[in-house]
Amino acid sequence: MEDVARRVQTVGRIRTDLAELAGTRMRLRANMGRSKIIEREGVLEQTHPSLFVVKVDEKRDRTARVSYSYVDVLTGTVELTHVESGENLLPWLA
Repeated sequence: MEDVARRVQTVGRIRTDLAELAGTRMRLRANMGRSKIIEREGVLEQTHPSLFVVKVDEKRDRTARVSYSYVDVLTGTVELTHVESGENLLPWLA
């Protein structure tokens, strides 16, 4: 029971930290399974109760929006790093 409460608290902290980073440019690395890893750069656009939205740069000056859950960050499926330095945006999570 304590383990579940700790995970819920950790997801809440991820949500809070990402809400503070709204508008920040970041590099996104997502493991989509079956050896498929997507790396993109974009701006954290919105945070919602169960997911966050990143506006990513596409080819030919196009943009797209992708959304991931906070649990994806918790489990390591999605990694968020600083564009210039490459440092993890949530270093306490590592």
